[in-house]
Amino acid sequence: MPDEAVAREKAEETSAFSHPAVPPDVTAAYGDHPDQVVDFYAPRDGAAQAPLVVALHGGAWRAPYDRAHLSPLCDFLARRGFAVANVEYRRGSSVPHQGASGPVAGRWPETFDDVAAVFDALPALAAEHLPTADARRVVALGHSAGGQLALWAAARHVLPEDAPWHTGAPAALRGVVALAPITDFALAEELGVCGGAAGQLLGGDDGLFEQRRPFADPALLLPTGIATTLVQGRADTTVPFALAEAYADAAAKAGEVVGVTFLEGVGHFPLIDPAADACAVVAEEIAQLAW
Repeated sequence: MPDEAVAREKAEETSAFSHPAVPPDVTAAYGDHPDQVVDFYAPRDGAAQAPLVVALHGGAWRAPYDRAHLSPLCDFLARRGFAVANVEYRRGSSVPHQGASGPVAGRWPETFDDVAAVFDALPALAAEHLPTADARRVVALGHSAGGQLALWAAARHVLPEDAPWHTGAPAALRGVVALAPITDFALAEELGVCGGAAGQLLGGDDGLFEQRRPFADPALLLPTGIATTLVQGRADTTVPFALAEAYADAAAKAGEVVGVTFLEGVGHFPLIDPAADACAVVAEEIAQLAW
């Protein structure tokens, strides 16, 4: 990778992570584990009813990255009239295993258990803790690994019927906005995305990757019938834009149109950085689905 690209991505990452965490208006639990919580942000314009954005943070499903780094984006959206739910979920152990050189990516099945559980619990939680949220206008938003989880949450009705997370009907979502999502796990592994995170998420290299892909890989869970937009930086060196193209191609082959908004000269982190122009694009994409 050219030194210039590495320097640009590092500068963008530094900017995105420079914002202090924004405390939520209220935090609610959707399970007994400490990571099974969701932070709620009320719309700052005082609207009586506002679309609800369910936000899933990235970080390659690894333990060091939690929902706090997405809180400035959640506040950014709340200041633009959205109600926001910032979801935490169980991530990989901080102790290296599965042959990883650092914290492993994700837990199987706990990461998926949590995402399924929080979406099932959200209508009641929002009604109790964020009554300004309009449960009829819900958009799932995810960045990077969280983008995969948002796409997965919208695809539970097309999971294999023996999957514990399978639902009999589509999720009650207006749509999904996935920001530089890790999709098409086979291609992600081929490209070495996030140090082989997709492979680690599915359990390593002992045959579990192919066994579990049909239960987790968004590119294999199509069509969903739910409006979906991907926002992707062309200059992203963390999750290359080839993954967004591959997902859109897979959707087309399945008879579904997925919108893809490519941003020239934009890398991975401006999509969640309130100081970056890309954030305004993200807010507009959400608005087009929610209103």
